[in-house]
Amino acid sequence: MQQSKPSIRLFRDFNHLARLFYSGSVFVAFDTETTGLHAESDNLIEIGAVKFDCKGNIGNPFDELIKPPIPIPPYITEITHINDCLVQNCRNVHEVVSDFLAYAQSAILIAHNAPFDVGFINAEMTSHRNTYIKNLVIDTLPLARWAYPSFITEAEKGQYKLQSLAKRFNVTVKNAHRADDDARVCMEIFKRIIQDTMPKQKGIEKIQMQSKQTEFNFM
Repeated sequence: MQQSKPSIRLFRDFNHLARLFYSGSVFVAFDTETTGLHAESDNLIEIGAVKFDCKGNIGNPFDELIKPPIPIPPYITEITHINDCLVQNCRNVHEVVSDFLAYAQSAILIAHNAPFDVGFINAEMTSHRNTYIKNLVIDTLPLARWAYPSFITEAEKGQYKLQSLAKRFNVTVKNAHRADDDARVCMEIFKRIIQDTMPKQKGIEKIQMQSKQTEFNFM
């Protein structure tokens, strides 16, 4: 019998997102780079993450390259600039994933097109430890579609891609398609969405009162 894929605990109550953010919750925005598009047959080659709450960043970012069991395809190297020489002395995926999970702990995870990144990590976890990510996950792709529905009417396609949103909101992109920088950009997009959608979210009066008592760094 074929084993079913682990379910992802996706946060969908966007109308209460600001309340969640200002409640003191800890978030970890993360991104992965891989040898392909299929978690069942391809491999992780990098995990990058940044931890933060409503007051700012927490500790140092997480970023580590991974040595995959197969050569990195040339087209992946062209996109990410990660090649076999760069990862030849890096740790294996099980060690890096374990450290990432220790870094994230019980934080709320954030990723752009989250099922892709969570799926790769879950594939490694289930094959090695027969477990999977149980953290609550926020996917900034449907979140952006909810926050900015008018973008879909624009002539140019790809409006909701991470780099497209970064360009629109003047978020500095230092190293696109590398996990550490994509994670940081994802965090900035998430904060921008909260800022832009607070008037349409529920419980706004209490949130506005809290925001006057605390300084927040949105950009």
